[in-house]
Amino acid sequence: MKQRIIYISGPMTGLPQNNFPAFHAAAQDWRTAGYAVCNPAEVGEETGLSWTDYMRKDLKLLAECNTIFLLQGWEKSQGAHLELQIAHRLGFDVLLQAKPGEL
Repeated sequence: MKQRIIYISGPMTGLPQNNFPAFHAAAQDWRTAGYAVCNPAEVGEETGLSWTDYMRKDLKLLAECNTIFLLQGWEKSQGAHLELQIAHRLGFDVLLQAKPGEL
């Protein structure tokens, strides 16, 4: 059985700190549980890069994975929709972050 490699996906644009704290918390939780993780928030920010530039980097990370984990609010993210569409086409497992009170 192939090791699960999880890509963290969710909203960034327009959120405080680009929502990096949520990405880092999810990555830490999955790593603590023993999984390999690709976290686009760990790529960091570079001056002068456009949304498209970041998506190109993120999609390279996504291609190394076999599972996508969608953070709360992913529905409002153009990038997360694109990542999910690619994940579906590549046959990834799709995991959704539970909302508070859901288990």
